[in-house]
Amino acid sequence: MMAGTAPQGVPRGPALLRRFAAFYALWVVLIGAAFADLGAGLVAGAVATWTSLALLPPDGQRIRWLAVVAMVPAFLHKSVVAGLDVALRALAPRVRLAPGFLAYRAGFPRGAMRNAFAMYTSLMPGTVPCADEREAIVYHCLDTSQPVAGDLAEEEQRIAGVVQEPPVG
Repeated sequence: MMAGTAPQGVPRGPALLRRFAAFYALWVVLIGAAFADLGAGLVAGAVATWTSLALLPPDGQRIRWLAVVAMVPAFLHKSVVAGLDVALRALAPRVRLAPGFLAYRAGFPRGAMRNAFAMYTSLMPGTVPCADEREAIVYHCLDTSQPVAGDLAEEEQRIAGVVQEPPVG
């Protein structure tokens, strides 16, 4: 790709403007809204937008923001429970562990959604994704006697509800 050229298939209109607005807003939040800095922010926003489009082109999926907001309480609850679970295991006189690995066949194909799913599920108590194989995400579990696969399936449904597939045709 030549310097100064846009990535192939650069979206025009709303998708491009949304990304630029997000990066420019981030600039203003981090740097401030001083008049002298706004020009540099425009350049930084344009460069960040161009780079993000080159590295992560839009795939037509749309985020359902209300579904994301609805996930926040469960996300916070899982974060607290995970932290308490690990702390209690670390402080317990007899550690309750049955460590092992679980290969979970996620319904998401490899890519951004599968990565988001793995990241989100890393907050489950005592589990961490440690490999992404062609057919499955491999999790290391502190206690394989727990219903980890069922919990993962529940979280997969929750994540799937956040994304709206593009219309066909």
